[in-house]
Amino acid sequence: MLNIPTAPKPAVQALSQDGLRLLSPADLVATLPSGWARGWAALAPSWDRLPPDAHLKDGGHYRKRRHSCFIQDLAGGGLVQTPHRAHWQPTDYNALHGGFERWFEPVEAGIAAAPAWTTLLTELGRLFAQVRPVARWFIEAHQFRIDTAGGVGRPTPEGAHRDGVDFVVVMLVTRQGVKGGETRVFDANGPQGLRFVMQEPLTTLLLDDARVIHETTPILPLQADAVDGHRDTLVLTYRADGFQSP
Repeated sequence: MLNIPTAPKPAVQALSQDGLRLLSPADLVATLPSGWARGWAALAPSWDRLPPDAHLKDGGHYRKRRHSCFIQDLAGGGLVQTPHRAHWQPTDYNALHGGFERWFEPVEAGIAAAPAWTTLLTELGRLFAQVRPVARWFIEAHQFRIDTAGGVGRPTPEGAHRDGVDFVVVMLVTRQGVKGGETRVFDANGPQGLRFVMQEPLTTLLLDDARVIHETTPILPLQADAVDGHRDTLVLTYRADGFQSP
């Protein structure tokens, strides 16, 4: 049964037992070194510089993104950014956009090398390794902006899905002038699920991808005549068996 308990469990325990953990901003900050939030605040404006996603197959123009890959050596080698590569998923996991290589502009070099960025990726990788001990993580990082300039934005146009990885992180960066965007997480092997709206920046959802299916419903302008509504997220995926490729 999926649930968000009144007295939340530690993240490692929740992931092990329930397959997910929703971290409040305070929860996230508490798992990271002192001063991390100040460093992160300097990175958030980079979401204003995301280029359009040229691969949307539903004909929409509501998504902007950047994508880069990293390898984390959990035996002490740290985090290394890989040469730029395509994002690829099998159609089993993404019926809409799977089966072909999607090339996106990389995360800006200054962002990918910033201590707040590398600290976030490595500390979450260490947390996941407590749930599933591995030698290294192959990490894909996606900066997303979903906007409502066309009237509606779809955070997950592929619908409820898994990503074909070990763990998924969805962190809210900002939410401005929109309504909707309900996050839904379902047990991959049963009807149980939960629904909630991520409202506060740094709210972060941790998922065991083998155990749950997730999606986020469309967003709409908060005011009918608004044109600048958007929802910004950072999505990270952690996979032990290398990057997915054709």
